[in-house]
Amino acid sequence: MQARNYPPKPKDVYLFGTCLIDLFVPQAGMDAVRLLEREGLTVHFPQDQSCCGQPAYTSGDAEAARKVARAQMKLFAQDWPVIVPSGSCAGMMREHWPKLFADDAAYGPQATALAERVFELSEFLVHVLQPDYSAARAEPVKVALHTSCSARREMGTRVHGLSLLASLPGVEVVEHVRESECCGFGGTFSLRHPDISGAIVRDKVDSIAGTGCQRFITADCGCMLNISTAAQHRSVAVAGTHMASFVCERLTGESA
Repeated sequence: MQARNYPPKPKDVYLFGTCLIDLFVPQAGMDAVRLLEREGLTVHFPQDQSCCGQPAYTSGDAEAARKVARAQMKLFAQDWPVIVPSGSCAGMMREHWPKLFADDAAYGPQATALAERVFELSEFLVHVLQPDYSAARAEPVKVALHTSCSARREMGTRVHGLSLLASLPGVEVVEHVRESECCGFGGTFSLRHPDISGAIVRDKVDSIAGTGCQRFITADCGCMLNISTAAQHRSVAVAGTHMASFVCERLTGESA
């Protein structure tokens, strides 16, 4: 993860919704739009967007990943920030798209230019928009934070998430002993190595539950679905909420 220069507050942004949010947690995408619009931004959502290419890339199929990435790049033609409510997808777009097209004279410059405009949602809120959440609901709530492996290391999403949660009155963040460890999802890893994946997520569930938190917050839907589902199967009271939905809930009093 490299330090970056943040732009002034824009008037327009793109939202890259991610395939997991689109298919499984659409409310998180809508809440991301609400947070951006609350700060006076116009949010543009290209309807033909799909996947960032990460599943193919982490499976070793670089050509398939390039095919997916090329289809996405043409959708974000205006020089507006691209906001991604997923740290791992944002990391794929910002860190790995330029590498995928490093030897491509046509798409290489496009990938590099676009990567500079990609921001994970909490990062964009904290460093660019700097919203005032002091009037949010103040009743106490204890939460744990989970960040995906790639988001934590490539995007610094844990730091941004902690800053965002700290700006919300009444929110206490408790750290769990396995916070820096993988949840076991890992995209196709969980399909190819289900026994190992299952053991990892059991440890993660126990770690979060051991804090006594009321729920865990994350900016990555893959991790959220994996941890929440594993907890549900074991009847462990560990429920996940996407960061965007949690912030909206504190601001409006309405639960997603």
